[in-house]
Amino acid sequence: MITLGFDTSTRATAVGLRLPDGRTLHARDDPGSDERPGHATRLLAMADELLAEAEIPWAALERIAVGLGPGRFTGLRVGVATARGLAQSLAVALVGVSTLRALASPALAAAGESERVVAVIDALRGEVFAAGYGATAGEAALAGLEFPRPLRADELGGALPRTGAVGALAVGDGALRYRAQLEAAGARVPDEESPLHLVQGAAICELGVRAAPREGYEWLVPDYRRRADAEGVRGAVGSGRSRGELQGAQR
Repeated sequence: MITLGFDTSTRATAVGLRLPDGRTLHARDDPGSDERPGHATRLLAMADELLAEAEIPWAALERIAVGLGPGRFTGLRVGVATARGLAQSLAVALVGVSTLRALASPALAAAGESERVVAVIDALRGEVFAAGYGATAGEAALAGLEFPRPLRADELGGALPRTGAVGALAVGDGALRYRAQLEAAGARVPDEESPLHLVQGAAICELGVRAAPREGYEWLVPDYRRRADAEGVRGAVGSGRSRGELQGAQR
């Protein structure tokens, strides 16, 4: 299934293109610490570049998959609005996947059957978004490690012993930022340069292929996970790029 998947929930823009033979092309835009994220300006261009590399026209896409977060407010809005607009203009299936699960997936794929992975995204304001997953449960969330709200780093660290997740592998920009707290709680954090800390477009595609699409497009909304963010933009996703703007970006 030819699937275009992308995630804009962190500072980076990650795009993947799953080909008919199961291979996935991928591209990333990682802004420097003094640069603004380029979600709005780079996302469609990166997707177009991957399609051109694969010599696949936009019309051949069969599914659009997007990371729903949790993550940064502006990036999530751009990603979800773009996914909805593309899927509607191309008349293809649309699916959303958890960014936390996508972040954990490469670590789980490379781990042993008993590995546990905690995905941690920096939520700013001294908080993180987090969820734990286990390879033996087919990447199902670990009991007690699904958090419906942002957590302080010390709260997450305190949850690891209570849920039997001591020794888990912690990945993500939140794990890097709060390495000391997580390691003090018994978690293992890979080196800063490890690709396991990055949300991968290929993981979005893989989870997107496995997800069951729903009818229509309006149901797809970001997982802001902060009540104030969600209430402040009620209906705002639908005011993203128009269908005409998205069609203009297609070859």
